[in-house]
Amino acid sequence: MARAKPNRGFELGGVEVAPGTQQTIQLDVAQLYTHTPLTIPVEVLNGRLEGPVLLISAAIHGDELNGVEVVRQILSLVEPAKLKGTLVAVPVVNVFGFIQKSRYLPDRRDLNRSFPGSQKGSIAARLAHQFFSQVVTRCSHIIDLHTAAVYRTNLPQLRANLDDPESSAMAQAFGAPVVINASTRDGSLRAEAQAKGIPVLTFEGGEALRFDSGAINMAIKGCIRVMRSLGMLPSRRRSRSDTMAVARSTSWVRAEQDGIIRSQVALGSKVKKGAVLAKIAAPLGHGEFTLLAPKEGIVIGQHTLPLVNEGDALFHLAYFEQQHADEAMAQIDSLFDEDPGPGIIYDVDEPGLT
Repeated sequence: MARAKPNRGFELGGVEVAPGTQQTIQLDVAQLYTHTPLTIPVEVLNGRLEGPVLLISAAIHGDELNGVEVVRQILSLVEPAKLKGTLVAVPVVNVFGFIQKSRYLPDRRDLNRSFPGSQKGSIAARLAHQFFSQVVTRCSHIIDLHTAAVYRTNLPQLRANLDDPESSAMAQAFGAPVVINASTRDGSLRAEAQAKGIPVLTFEGGEALRFDSGAINMAIKGCIRVMRSLGMLPSRRRSRSDTMAVARSTSWVRAEQDGIIRSQVALGSKVKKGAVLAKIAAPLGHGEFTLLAPKEGIVIGQHTLPLVNEGDALFHLAYFEQQHADEAMAQIDSLFDEDPGPGIIYDVDEPGLT
């Protein structure tokens, strides 16, 4: 095997980070009403030896906080002197939304539908352009961290283009309980980065404005495993399964009447066709409706607000071939067994990254 070459300085935003060093770069994106500069903090860990450039980003939606903690934890674990390649870590992309605890930007646009952006467009377009042109296009691989939207929660899962060999290999290394071979949406970071030939994993786990320790722990482990698989960190002797629990399709089960919902299944549950998912009734209890599972599947997303309107998406079900369903349930059981609780310190299954 050829020995890795010495790394070069990594330039971002007019700042050069020398090999074997770490630096915080404030990427200028806008000004507040007070003319106070607003910046995106970008942490660059440039390894001593040559290798991939991995971007780990979070809070493209400003109220999705789990990824912020994931990035913080990873930065405490990785040392640039022991790294091959470069880690570009961005805990908060949507700084406007993060300040306001909002998914959106001040103009109510969704940043993750605004890439690659424009220098002369809306706030969302300008922010997307700055981030995409100065950060995304400098990277060779991307892990983008998300949660469900407000009043919903997601089981830890990956969305990726599994027809792309590099994306598939990253997903295999990550080791999430559920992997969805998902199509991209126009204007999303994943769609536009893939169009540039950059493999992207989108991680979903937990809910907005809350820390979910199980989802955080899974994402930390998954990111470290991907870094190992890319050769950025030393590999582990312990081997992982060669198969992924890939969902063949997913669908949302929606409310068929207004009222108060009483869920009968938990996130991560395996349900049979016709199983009772929830009961919906008016506040006085009249006209109770029973919501049934249309097919056998696993609950990977769930509405968390007890009040529902007709048509609300309540349960997100993933459908598997039997073998993949068994694999998914084994990983889901392990995930809940390993949940460290509400604390801030997470076990990444190793004493160090040497």
